[in-house]
Amino acid sequence: MIRQMTLLTTVCCLLFLYSCSKDGSNNNNNNNSGGLDCSTVTNKAFAADVNPIIQGTCASQTACHGSGSVNGPGALTTYSAIFNSRNNIRSAIASGTMPKTGTLSTAQKNSILCWIDGGAPNN
Repeated sequence: MIRQMTLLTTVCCLLFLYSCSKDGSNNNNNNNSGGLDCSTVTNKAFAADVNPIIQGTCASQTACHGSGSVNGPGALTTYSAIFNSRNNIRSAIASGTMPKTGTLSTAQKNSILCWIDGGAPNN
């Protein structure tokens, strides 16, 4: 009985450790977005998709990241400011700490994450 319990415990521990692996090795994942497959995300152009999200949600007021803001990376009103803050933006979006007010849909989050993971081009 003890041998069976030990075997069962070992198998459960191995399955748990395997399921919690953070090595990013997912055959469908060819980017740095965790489990997100950016090849399936089509709305990841800066001008058409990402900038409108940031301007409408993040840079909408000085209290957040609008003109004159000193919060976090400061104002996110231009491509250069957004590009230079892309690592902070990615971390905040992926962790769910931003936006402080309101929420982003999964599609909006995916657009931003995949745009950044794709090199954050000015397209």
